Amino acid sequence: MYGLGLFKGLAVTLKNAVTPGRMFTTHQYPNRRISVFELAKASSTNVISYAAKNPAKAVRSAIGLEWVPDRWPQHPRFRGEEFTWYEQRCTGCASCAKYCPLGIIRIVTDPSGRFVQEGEKYAIEVFDIDIGRCMFCGLCVEACPYDALHMGSGFEEGRYTRSGLVIDVNRLRTQPKRPSNWFRPQLEAKDYNPHSGKEATYVDVGRHEKPSEQKQEVKWAKRL
Repeated sequence: MYGLGLFKGLAVTLKNAVTPGRMFTTHQYPNRRISVFELAKASSTNVISYAAKNPAKAVRSAIGLEWVPDRWPQHPRFRGEEFTWYEQRCTGCASCAKYCPLGIIRIVTDPSGRFVQEGEKYAIEVFDIDIGRCMFCGLCVEACPYDALHMGSGFEEGRYTRSGLVIDVNRLRTQPKRPSNWFRPQLEAKDYNPHSGKEATYVDVGRHEKPSEQKQEVKWAKRL
């Protein structure tokens, strides 16, 4: 039928004229503009009923001022561009640095004089991870024998300088503890989800439960 394409094109133009919010194609991450049609669909109602019940929102969405979150859900095993480190579990053995194929982990330790009988726990003075060179293979996490280092769950690590991409020990100590479940079956067994907002303590992330003092005394008595 001659002219059918013309009417289809006019229909598209008319649709965009009725829903001016669609003309704003720029997405301001992590939110996006939403049209009144999408709001009505989310409320499982038609546009007229939604606009009658929510006139302010309908007007705001029509002129492109109504926003909704636009983030995709992430799996608990997602490996983010950050790391979660538990100082209480770290002995300073530097296994993570030794197994890193790119050599981006720098650790400086000093004898602390603590737990000498058990091999001594080192004091961590420097623990730098250069995520600007990291390929997030996770070998450092696999190499950690004490579950002290975990992949993180966040990924918004954009910086203006390369030096800002170096995660230092102070940041590792203070940032929220939301470890990824990747290579950590003990977290999956506890049904932990880092994207729920709940932080995991150093006790929660361990593969084994800490033995009681009585069991430790018996263990050491047998070694003497």
